[in-house]
Amino acid sequence: MLIGPYKISTPLILAPMAGVTDRPFRQLCKQLGAGMAVSEMVSSNSLLWGSEKTKRRANHDGETDPISVQIMGTEPAMMATAAKHNADNGAQIIDINMGCPAKKVCNVLAGSALMQNEALVKDILEAVVAAVEVPVTLKIRTGWDTNSRNALNIAKIAEQSGIQALAIHGRTRACMYKGNAEYDTIANVKSRISIPVIANGDIRTPEKAKFVLDYTGADAVMIGRAAQGQPWIFREIDHFLKTGQIMPSPNSTEIRDILLGHLANLYEFYGEYTGVRMARKHISWYSKGQKHGAAFRQAVNHAETIEKQLEITHTFFNTMITREEIAA
Repeated sequence: MLIGPYKISTPLILAPMAGVTDRPFRQLCKQLGAGMAVSEMVSSNSLLWGSEKTKRRANHDGETDPISVQIMGTEPAMMATAAKHNADNGAQIIDINMGCPAKKVCNVLAGSALMQNEALVKDILEAVVAAVEVPVTLKIRTGWDTNSRNALNIAKIAEQSGIQALAIHGRTRACMYKGNAEYDTIANVKSRISIPVIANGDIRTPEKAKFVLDYTGADAVMIGRAAQGQPWIFREIDHFLKTGQIMPSPNSTEIRDILLGHLANLYEFYGEYTGVRMARKHISWYSKGQKHGAAFRQAVNHAETIEKQLEITHTFFNTMITREEIAA
């Protein structure tokens, strides 16, 4: 799949997730098979660009191409300025958020709330595309609610406005993350426009990824929550798409090593205080479903230093490894 001049190496994209898809996680998912990873959304409000949070979100040092940055807002001129600012600071692809269902986003009529105003959608897309020389992509849902599914209308507006790829989460905003993803809607949109379409929603296994690609005709799939705690899902899907074979799941030793590398990057990126706190959710995800995982997570969540957090993590995973060796 091509997005502008950028060839996406695998049809597997890490979805933008606030508080999750920071630079360390994007780098890790790319190393493990994601063809592209989209950043956390950056506000179009220039007053926030100097904040530490926004500067971290715009930090792409050492990240492999292509660098995709998602922007969010409601004013065409501000969105255009934000797009240019991020492109001038290293973004190779600008992604526009019209898919976020969060209340605090929709309450200011941003994210998926924008789908209620097709004229404004057109104005924003045209303004952003005109403001930058890099490719612009768009993330949407199937509509605001089940009575107003307008993904096809938005898709046609996007295509006419110069958007170069469209990601669709197969639910309305009202559905949030409940119910089943609407692959029929994604398939219909794909059949009616010529730009690449990326399918998103409920893709948690290699088999499901292949089914969604085949059923919708999409050019790629976007993985979000399923990558939390198992970033190797990208290489597993890639292997299955290429060979039809299921790749063995990583053993405890490899999971430990991947996690420790991830933690080292988090600590370096955020510093000790914030790094320890950002690491807690990732450690919890990596240990989900493991024996004695609840007690481990409780202990990790009370650790205040890198040294203590690593000590608890080493002990837990080394115990898992020992159990595996004994069982073998």
